[in-house]
Amino acid sequence: MTDIHSRRADSIVLTGLRVRANHGVFDFERADGQDFVVDVTAWLDLAPAAAGDDLAATVHYGDLAEEVVSAVERDPVDLIETVAERVASTVLAHEPVDAVEVTVHKPQAPISVPFGDVAVRITRSRP
Repeated sequence: MTDIHSRRADSIVLTGLRVRANHGVFDFERADGQDFVVDVTAWLDLAPAAAGDDLAATVHYGDLAEEVVSAVERDPVDLIETVAERVASTVLAHEPVDAVEVTVHKPQAPISVPFGDVAVRITRSRP
């Protein structure tokens, strides 16, 4: 994380995107579906957009939110790790984005003990 922060301090942050999807290793997770919550931080240089007050020089956060939700909804997979990678790829497809952090929360994870949250967090950047 320090490397990303040292290169780029600007970011667009989406927190708490709620998505209903059918990911999981158990048959009932695939059949019934469950809610997932996704947080995304996209690091990019926001100075050009601010200098010109130009939406085309940044990433439209509304469009990005819709793309993230679509990425989570499609093609059920076993692991939320796979979902996180899919979301990261979606965000990095935007040319201005240098790096992304994605957290996928699974609030209804099938765990036999009480818990506050289950999540995976990944950070990816352009080579």
